[in-house]
Amino acid sequence: MPHEPTLPLHTRRTRFDPAPELRRLADDGPVTRVSLAPGTGDRPLWLVTGYGEVRQVLGDHVRFSTSRFGARPAAGGTAARPDDGIGLLMDYDPPEHTRLRKMLTPEFTLRRMRRLQPRIEAIVTERLDAVERAGQPADLGELFASAIPGPVLCELIGVERDDRDDFLRRCHAHLETGKERGERAAAGTAFTRYLAAMVARRRKNPDESFIGMLVRDHGDDFTDKELRGVCVLLMLAGLDNISGMLGLGALALLENPGQLALVRDDPAALDRGIEELLRYLSVPHAPTPRVALEDMTLGGKRIRAGDTLVCSIPLANRDPALTDGPDRLDVTREPVPHVAFGHGIHHCLGAALARMELRIAYRELLRRFPGLRLAIPAGDVEFRVLSTAYGVERLPVTW
Repeated sequence: MPHEPTLPLHTRRTRFDPAPELRRLADDGPVTRVSLAPGTGDRPLWLVTGYGEVRQVLGDHVRFSTSRFGARPAAGGTAARPDDGIGLLMDYDPPEHTRLRKMLTPEFTLRRMRRLQPRIEAIVTERLDAVERAGQPADLGELFASAIPGPVLCELIGVERDDRDDFLRRCHAHLETGKERGERAAAGTAFTRYLAAMVARRRKNPDESFIGMLVRDHGDDFTDKELRGVCVLLMLAGLDNISGMLGLGALALLENPGQLALVRDDPAALDRGIEELLRYLSVPHAPTPRVALEDMTLGGKRIRAGDTLVCSIPLANRDPALTDGPDRLDVTREPVPHVAFGHGIHHCLGAALARMELRIAYRELLRRFPGLRLAIPAGDVEFRVLSTAYGVERLPVTW
């Protein structure tokens, strides 16, 4: 077999665009044999880059499994999983996934999420006040993009106000790939321990928080470990993805003043613009890998049962099969069914919350600072690559 390209190639993205190596792979076809890293031997691993093929894999839970803990259990059975994997929906297959998702979905409807709108608006205002106090130039990455998602998620799951700084510090430390493994593990243990204690309190005294409502509505149908795991999932999925979108989206608009003016001045353009930014930026590199459960042909390649498939979100969203001129940012583009939130039964549970958060943050940023502009050359902006979600490291701006 010829030499296989090695993942993760997403760490070599070029500003807003997918890595050139990934582009070349996509040019060879929608499905390509790859390796995880040198020395992984003949382990079958496929990179899926075509829009249609990505939707096919993500949308077919019968032929593709997301479980990282062995084969799918028999009907009615329960997969053995470690404590820190309990409640993490992206690692569940039906019927376990169906049971948990059915109970969670009503808590994430747009109507329910709107209860959070006043608090999100207050959090965004607090962060914009901090930007203004910092003076010019101010780092929009640190003071705005990275500072909004954490408090919003704490508000959602019910972390006490006095505990939030310490809780978020530990959560960020657990996610930070540059930290020593033991330090990350200790931070992760501390924040999951806090969540376990919070679940125990809500179990005794259910309130109007996310956990309290799940306890009140479903009682023992949710175990304490499942409730804790769902909260861990929300934190892990919502921090870097939203901060990446806020920072990258602000930069993309600043580099396109005409499009910035459109989303600033027209609410309808803002809604279209958010969908276009989600597609164009594609901050998640890939969803949970899938394991083929049977032999099949996909994208002209023979896939065997047991093979692993990694779906590239950035390349699927830049596929000409999805939209014309996919490498062009166009906030006037009619929304297309992008896969920035995934597809199928694992479509992002918090998509409505994410859209509302982005809408409020972009709207208020551009309203508060109509003359917003970069304080450094665009080519000097540093990007966050060693993360589960793409983003900017720093974004100095003036106004």
